[in-house]
Amino acid sequence: MKSVNLLDKNSNIAILLAGIIALIIGVGVARFVFTSLLPSMLEDYLTISFAGVLASINYVGYLAGSIFSVFIKDINTKVKFFRLGMFLAVITTLMLGVTTSETIWIISRVLAGFGAAMALVVGSAIVMNKLNIQNKTKAMGIHFSGIGFSILVSDFIVRIVFHFNGTWQFAWIVLAFFAFVMSFYSMYILSYDKEVKQNSVKHHIDKSLFSPFVIILIMAYFCEGVGMVVQGTFLPDIINSLKGLEGFGSFTWTLVGVAGIPSCIIWMMLAHKYGSVNIIILAMFLQVIGILISALTNNVYLNLLSGILYGGTFIGLVALFMNLGGKLAGNNPVMLMGALTTAYGIGQVAAPLYSVALIEHFKTYDYTLYVTAFIVSGGIVLLILTKIFKLKGE
Repeated sequence: MKSVNLLDKNSNIAILLAGIIALIIGVGVARFVFTSLLPSMLEDYLTISFAGVLASINYVGYLAGSIFSVFIKDINTKVKFFRLGMFLAVITTLMLGVTTSETIWIISRVLAGFGAAMALVVGSAIVMNKLNIQNKTKAMGIHFSGIGFSILVSDFIVRIVFHFNGTWQFAWIVLAFFAFVMSFYSMYILSYDKEVKQNSVKHHIDKSLFSPFVIILIMAYFCEGVGMVVQGTFLPDIINSLKGLEGFGSFTWTLVGVAGIPSCIIWMMLAHKYGSVNIIILAMFLQVIGILISALTNNVYLNLLSGILYGGTFIGLVALFMNLGGKLAGNNPVMLMGALTTAYGIGQVAAPLYSVALIEHFKTYDYTLYVTAFIVSGGIVLLILTKIFKLKGE
């Protein structure tokens, strides 16, 4: 049996491990752990309105990074900005633990969002380029399982800190230290021993990529961005706000991460067998059900199921959309990955803002969940239209 060298930059296993760690740092620590810590921060620092603003501006940074990634034309520059993303994930996390200045928090969340885009969009493009596998669909499914690990690992660190009676401020500091240590491995593996000749990797913006099918795909991903962010920001507090479910929010969020880990691999396997668009429609439909559960019932088991449906769909949908975009783009995967994530980011910026407005007006999360389910359903309808009119896709 051939031994595996996890320090070999050309080892597929090392590349996938480095990609997963990068997602844990760039997406988990720099983004999703905010959701884990939100109930504690709401108790003694944040208001729900400021929490919504912070979530929204985090995605402004993410959106800016996504747009910027489209214009990164060579692999050497991608590596440099990927490393910048790792640095931003660490430093912006530390900032939240050492100060309560609202101005610094706003700046931090914007920069953290930009770093998350570098980790997800650019980092995933580097992983896809480095993998030496003929069919990369299943391998990228493993890579995107890192989003599930990002929720689970960051939530686990928070639980440990709270177990020893630590504060949310100390949790941010511990997370920053963890991200700092782990980032070195990802930055080492997701690089090249020497600069790649630019004429072999330089890409030009190809407008022909944006066919009617791709435009509809981008619109559907906007709808999914809205669907992702409401539960992704407020789910623990949504569950805790339901009568009889106080304290279940944290456990539900853990289930999101657990469900998310295998979801990418499962959804990607199904997409390989039944077609990406068909499986995207199915996953979005299940997500709508999960969104509506908390608005329609306070049954504990159904609401735990809502967490499973959320984690089991939104992470898989990121993998499905990103992988399909990468395949449609051919030799320039970051092109459509960036365009798709831009649309996703616009949805993410808008959703916390209308969510906070509805929450403060109606004093309940119900109407926010209804509106979100409606928008995600719109994305489903768009994709069904591509099947009816037989627009060329996969």
